[in-house]
Amino acid sequence: MRHVFAFLLLLSAIAFAQTPCENLSSLALDHASITGVASVAAGNYKPSGQPPNAPALTVPAFCRVAATLKPTSDSNIEVEYWLPKNWNGKYQAVGNGGWAGNISFPAMAAALNEGYATSSTDTGHKGGDGAFALGHPEQVIDYSYRAVHEMTVRAKLIIQKHYGQAAKFSYWNGCSYGGRQGLEEAQRYPEDFDGIVAGAPANYHLHLHAFDMKVALTNLQDPAHSVPAEKLAILNKAVLAACDGMDQVNDGLLNDPRKCGFDPQTLLCNSGDMKDCLTAAQLESVDSMYTAAKKKNGELIYPGMPKGGELGWTRMYTPEPMAVPLGSYKYVLYQDANWDWHKFDLDHDVTAADDKAPYLNALNPDLKAFKARGGKLLMYHGWNDQLITAENSINYFSSVTKKMGARQDSWYRLFMVPGMQHCRGGPGPNQFNVMGVMERWREGNQPPAQILASHVTNNNVDMTRPLCPYPQVAVHSGNGSTNDAANFACRVQ
Repeated sequence: MRHVFAFLLLLSAIAFAQTPCENLSSLALDHASITGVASVAAGNYKPSGQPPNAPALTVPAFCRVAATLKPTSDSNIEVEYWLPKNWNGKYQAVGNGGWAGNISFPAMAAALNEGYATSSTDTGHKGGDGAFALGHPEQVIDYSYRAVHEMTVRAKLIIQKHYGQAAKFSYWNGCSYGGRQGLEEAQRYPEDFDGIVAGAPANYHLHLHAFDMKVALTNLQDPAHSVPAEKLAILNKAVLAACDGMDQVNDGLLNDPRKCGFDPQTLLCNSGDMKDCLTAAQLESVDSMYTAAKKKNGELIYPGMPKGGELGWTRMYTPEPMAVPLGSYKYVLYQDANWDWHKFDLDHDVTAADDKAPYLNALNPDLKAFKARGGKLLMYHGWNDQLITAENSINYFSSVTKKMGARQDSWYRLFMVPGMQHCRGGPGPNQFNVMGVMERWREGNQPPAQILASHVTNNNVDMTRPLCPYPQVAVHSGNGSTNDAANFACRVQ
């Protein structure tokens, strides 16, 4: 009996053995190497390799572990793992934007300050465009999904070694491309995370960029098609005048812009280019934004932009296509840094890109494995998003419920945010504690009936509003301030 008791004590000691920060440098990782380990004191911290003008981050004391992962001979995935001294027992990985190419240090600092062990990756390359894809198909796969999974597997090992115990819960938190990364994880690696927050996901990567190229071909064909900021303001004012009151609240926000029937042709100038109207060429560019991209046979490629977010459409008066969508066709499809974007062909190039790199589209609606292990998926998207069409998130949500059944709200909810632009900003409520909501849902089994969001001006909260699980919207009671969330209820209209 004494031998059994001694053996149990030994197992307990092994299970809870901790590895000091400085000793993690000798940790052996499969197809990876530790490149730096350091104890960082609480206070202002500036990660190495940051631009000189990058602000310092305020951090608690933590152990920094840098690593390079090489799942293939052509891979060079750089990762940072930050392990706080006062750990909350959980892991939060954070996502990237655009073509990634950098580690998301500010998002890591935010997670660290909440007590999470955290990590981020450059996804296997440097720089914010798609040039890395030239001659490196494996690096495109790293960028698409492999880098995050490889990072996460090793994060759990490093956490176990350092703290002597596994993380109680593992979470993903990302917006834009980071939202896409979260959906990719739920689809491909359902065991990686217990809860996934996916904001404004760029999950239909190649088709989103095809829509952007379609808009560029219309808007940039000649100077007459450019729509300057002052003309976009005229357009936005007219949209709100026609549709703002549909929800019985005049607040500059559209609860569901799809119901807005405003016809921009009513702004057509009678003659010439005048200040209070739009020319026929300018209205053609506006129509390219509102209208879905479709193939010649009518097949949907990507939905258009909803009404109400026109003030954010800076692409309407820029001289070149946006670099991010250009990369999918210049570097991934055609493998040609000198490719002439004027030659983009909507039907041919979308089909060719889908055939060449289908893994860049994270569309699989079958999330049964993620659901079965207790995973929770929370998506959010601003209706005024100027970069990624809000309706894309609704389309993915609908594809999941079509595949898995109508009632999936026990584990999957989508929140549409009136007035919010891409991931943040805009005239609507755009600040909310999404990780707090996720924790209560996953750990306390408290599904979010609504999310309290705020709009802040000059560091003061000037409006609160409930965000509602789709298809519900926030409806004013008819009494009390429209700036107070307490006077709204979530309903289907």
